[in-house]
Amino acid sequence: MGGAARACGKQAAMAKVDLQPPRGTRDFYPEDMRVRNWLFEQFRQIAHLYAFEEVDAPIVEHAELFIRKAGEEIVDQLYHFTLHDRHLALRSEMTPSIARMVMARAGGLRLPLRWFAITQNWRYERTTRGRRREHYQWNMDIWGEPEVGAEAELLSAIALALERLGLGPADVQIRVNSRALLEETLREGVLRNRPEAFEALCVAIDKLSKIGPQAVLELLCNPEGAVRLTKAEAQGVVELLGAKNLDQAAQRAPRGSRALEELRRLFQELDAYGCRNWVVFDASVVRGLAYYTGIVFEAFDTRGTLRSICGGGRYDRLLESMGGNAIPAVGFGFGDAVILELLADRGLLPARPRDLDGVVFGFGEAERAAAIRLAGRLRRAGHSIELVLGHVKLRRVLQDADRAGAERVYLIGPDEAARGEVKVRNLRTGEERTLPFAEVPAEGDRAMRRGQDEL
Repeated sequence: MGGAARACGKQAAMAKVDLQPPRGTRDFYPEDMRVRNWLFEQFRQIAHLYAFEEVDAPIVEHAELFIRKAGEEIVDQLYHFTLHDRHLALRSEMTPSIARMVMARAGGLRLPLRWFAITQNWRYERTTRGRRREHYQWNMDIWGEPEVGAEAELLSAIALALERLGLGPADVQIRVNSRALLEETLREGVLRNRPEAFEALCVAIDKLSKIGPQAVLELLCNPEGAVRLTKAEAQGVVELLGAKNLDQAAQRAPRGSRALEELRRLFQELDAYGCRNWVVFDASVVRGLAYYTGIVFEAFDTRGTLRSICGGGRYDRLLESMGGNAIPAVGFGFGDAVILELLADRGLLPARPRDLDGVVFGFGEAERAAAIRLAGRLRRAGHSIELVLGHVKLRRVLQDADRAGAERVYLIGPDEAARGEVKVRNLRTGEERTLPFAEVPAEGDRAMRRGQDEL
């Protein structure tokens, strides 16, 4: 038995490891991380320009935070598990976590809040181009402002971010609607006696672009579903979603519609921001999450080859649904996967070389201590320095340094070490000079130059 057990264990240890990450997830090698960090820095810069503060929350949350309304796709896509009698889930979106954080300090927060986050999220969904089970998302949320000025602020931030990424209104269109307008219209019509069916109706019609009008009609008419419209009523709802401007929407809106007036004011403010040309009205945009209450929006590439780039809207009653006091709120989520696909399609992904200032190379063991001291001096001065480890030939050092984009190579051979000198080769100009060790850039030089460059 002992020998058999050892053989079984050895066989298990020798089992081939799957070298691919789980389906729908990604490895980030250094070249991928450089692009990801660049994108996240664009997000952070925009948030900073709009005076938003960064927050974060655990990637593992109580599952009940995400389980709200049956029928929402996101509920069925949770990565969730029970551990020590606690039902937990990997974060599928950031908004519920933000809401929990606001509730925890509701009495001591100075409103309005301007918070942003860049988070890793998980959803077990069918993987397609730009759709992953693991993705990163940039969120910007405003809490405590009930007027449409908050929506205009966020939409202008999205437009500025897209512009800074090299895109224009010919590449991306932000489609805007109001669930409040749709709700007002339907509650005077097919939902007059069944207002509670509105959220389930929104979940169904959000699938319009994914499954087509006929499949949506079947969902709306399903006698065992939550909406249960007649065929004629369902057809009327789908026709209502065809409005492509406010004048068309106004023809079916109730008299004196507050939601319609909010949309008109929103477009006036977008004119003032100078980003009106990015935004169009589209009655088919409703968003699939039940907590949205007012204006909603999604951004799409104009060629229609990708899923939505970002989306969001107003969710004034989310805290109430979680047992707290209502605080008006609006926000958006902007994923990394789709925008990277779009930038690649347009040839706009930047080349991101290593941010390496120099390479220090001691020719032999006798010069190693001097090379270590030089690398330390340069690093304290703010330089990014690679110290060559092990036994490498000079030719290889120069090739690797050039390939890595280093500006200089610092060479310490036996003669330089004996004289207390360093040979400095500029890889961009080919110039080479010998400096006394003490004349190598002083502490703070590189850090100061970088600060000046940023200004």
